[in-house]
Amino acid sequence: MTALLLKMRDIRLLRYLLASVGALAVDVGCFLLLLSASIAAAPAAAIGYSLGILAHWVLSSRTVFTDTVAEKGHQRTKQKVLFVISALAGLALTTTIVGAADLYAIDPRPAKLVAIAASFTLTWLLRSRVVFRAAS
Repeated sequence: MTALLLKMRDIRLLRYLLASVGALAVDVGCFLLLLSASIAAAPAAAIGYSLGILAHWVLSSRTVFTDTVAEKGHQRTKQKVLFVISALAGLALTTTIVGAADLYAIDPRPAKLVAIAASFTLTWLLRSRVVFRAAS
């Protein structure tokens, strides 16, 4: 039984990784587009990340955590709020990393890569252990 649970967790992590790649494409695409439009790095990162959040909810709730998505009503609303809170934690981390790099005249694109890894780790932990936690 334990081996089966571990295998299922690994598959879920893989699905989450793939959903994150999709959301990341939205995020980074918007970020680079906004940078090319002369938008400052930190706001460009925040806007891109915010649009990525929307894409991630759709992908996560429909392909990753299908067995733990709450039914409609209060529990679903609560889950969405927790998802947004987890996303805001990732947004704060992303914006801080990219903004700090820009402040110190470091190219914001490599900083965005560091922020991606840090935000992925943070949001996976929050979403898998809090937002989409199986009912006990």
